[in-house]
Amino acid sequence: MLLERLSEKVFAFDLAQCPDEAVRTAREAVLDTAGVTLAGAATDSARMTARALAGAIAPGPALVFGTRQTADPLNAALLNGVASHALDLDDCSNTMGGHPSVPVLPALWACAEAQGAGGEQMLAAYVVGVEVETKLGRAVNFHHYDIGWHPTATLGTFGAAAACARLLGLDAPRIAMALATAASMASGIKANFGTPIKPFHVGQTARNGLLAALLAREGMGGSAAALEHPQGFFAVYDGVANVAPERILDEWMAPCDLVDPGIGVKRHPCCASTHPAVDALLALREAHGLTPDTVAAVRSFTHPRRFRHTNRPDPRSGLEGKFSVQYALARALRHGVVSIEHFSDAAVQDPETRAIMAHIRSEADPQAVMETDEHFYADVEVVLTSGRVLRQHIDRPLGRDRAHPLPPGALEAKFLDCAGGALGREGAEWLMAELLRIDAAADVRHLTRGILARTRTPSEDAKDKEPA
Repeated sequence: MLLERLSEKVFAFDLAQCPDEAVRTAREAVLDTAGVTLAGAATDSARMTARALAGAIAPGPALVFGTRQTADPLNAALLNGVASHALDLDDCSNTMGGHPSVPVLPALWACAEAQGAGGEQMLAAYVVGVEVETKLGRAVNFHHYDIGWHPTATLGTFGAAAACARLLGLDAPRIAMALATAASMASGIKANFGTPIKPFHVGQTARNGLLAALLAREGMGGSAAALEHPQGFFAVYDGVANVAPERILDEWMAPCDLVDPGIGVKRHPCCASTHPAVDALLALREAHGLTPDTVAAVRSFTHPRRFRHTNRPDPRSGLEGKFSVQYALARALRHGVVSIEHFSDAAVQDPETRAIMAHIRSEADPQAVMETDEHFYADVEVVLTSGRVLRQHIDRPLGRDRAHPLPPGALEAKFLDCAGGALGREGAEWLMAELLRIDAAADVRHLTRGILARTRTPSEDAKDKEPA
């Protein structure tokens, strides 16, 4: 059975045999995800989820990011999962067709706190969890994505279950149980993009992955045939004709997905499918000194796979704005940057920005090839008020892969910006230093205690912002 063979790979994985580049990427992913989770904890999505769960949260050892609260691991995984994806600023995976770290790390962090695990153990579990979900991605995408599943949630459930099972020290048969249970828990549809339920997908995924591993520890799990059974995951979620299951094992750690293609770190706090067009317009803006007054019209062309969920010419909320390429381009043209504060409900209704949006059109590239992995590009055409036409092609946005890295220092600056609101500048700098050497931590609860001690209350934050 495929799950049995996959579980043997998870059980046998040795971080010491992993490429140094993968370990370095894992550290950076932990840093980036912790930062966006701390920032996302202040969003409405995270707060609404916390209020809904208020009567169900039990005391426990697991940190609820952005608060001075600890909780039981399952609810902490859920709350931190929602927060991690609430800003849509978390990392991306080309092979997974989604976001690799946020399904895994909130579950793993809570599990590590409960176990008193060390940072090296957590990194090993993270690497293997990402490898599971991305190799499943190689088997089912992009059909899985195109028909409407949210791979971050569906495939991420397997990644979270594998990571937590590994951290719990389960043997291969029980890892298989956890993955089989994950097959019954995988869910999340793209119809809910642009609503608070998209980040809830991730919270649910993190909780379900951890729960699947905990159930397996008790000897409870599903069928080892849960993937390839005639009524299993492949058949039900994709149709067997659209799946290449041999890729899971044939390409296991060959290459390690964290090395090739690596993960994409986001510069802009909005859907990654908008980023190529935003980068193209920013390049034109810088090269030609563009302002809204000098631009008569903007047209963007993207792959149909990206166009479908980003063609939103009239977003009505901050969350909808994250999936509107028209809105993101308007902010890029107006400010030369797309920032977190641009995605409040009030910001999306800003009259000046909406006036710019009226001159921006998005279209699906009529020359696009559907059977391709090269679908992260954009072509942007700007018509100046003088009549001159400018064009810019971006094959992939900065940060999307190793061939298109972020500028030096951008990851660290992003983390300090994201974490500073919850921890203050000094607290954010302390946490960044700790996370960049997390594999040296003997017990991750040291980090939990440090974060709790440095987390600011809303009143402290407001006091710091008062004019002198």
